[in-house]
Amino acid sequence: MPAQSRPQGPSVSFEGVSKRYAGGVDAVAALSLQIAAGTFVALVGGSGSGKSTLLKTINRLIEPSTGRVLINGAPVADAEPHEVRRRIGYVFQNVGLFPHLTVAENIAIGRRLIGERDNATRVAELLDLVDLPADVATRFPDALSGGQRQRVGVARALATEPGLMLMDEPFGALDPVTRDQLGHAVRALHDRLGLTTIMVTHDMAEALLLADRVLVMDAGHIVADATPADLLAGKGGPVADALVAVPREQARALAALERRQ
Repeated sequence: MPAQSRPQGPSVSFEGVSKRYAGGVDAVAALSLQIAAGTFVALVGGSGSGKSTLLKTINRLIEPSTGRVLINGAPVADAEPHEVRRRIGYVFQNVGLFPHLTVAENIAIGRRLIGERDNATRVAELLDLVDLPADVATRFPDALSGGQRQRVGVARALATEPGLMLMDEPFGALDPVTRDQLGHAVRALHDRLGLTTIMVTHDMAEALLLADRVLVMDAGHIVADATPADLLAGKGGPVADALVAVPREQARALAALERRQ
């Protein structure tokens, strides 16, 4: 029998998308972009560069001032916001777990909203998928570490089996060791589940290590669109080069310290 192909997440397109706030500030400036199905894309840039604004136009948390966003060729504006969001996993820095609900109830909340009632098996599968023990299901969020809460957030985002995962600074509040572990776990889930993943981060090292494609934003524009290898080779332009220089110089400084031992 022929091997079954893995599922693949949808494509995402931006056509002339801009977002202008009061006072004439352009958070995103007339941007057109294609993201291929099944890829892991990192959006990188300094504070105020427009990366989180752009991400949130996909699930309609922010409505663009002009242009349109399409998922698999279908404009997201043609569906109600809640219908769009049900098809998209969303993970953000502060997790947003409901403190009065157990972990199991937090994970299953999206399924309950679409009428699924028998969720215990799915919750157990998701806890295993994000490497959490089964007994976590009965705990409340305040009994978990920051890393465990973020893993629960990832499990909740995957509960309705979305093909598209949006992540907005998902590891920013975590310690470096937990951040590294969870980043690699998310990349492994992306590959295993055949997702399309778009992750906002201010950490260029994280983008280079996890993504297939890195988009660098500055003042609402995409100023670099390249693979990690091309960015490391200096092909991304001055803004990207400045961001790449930070982890590169840190690596050199650490290597120099080791040589002094």
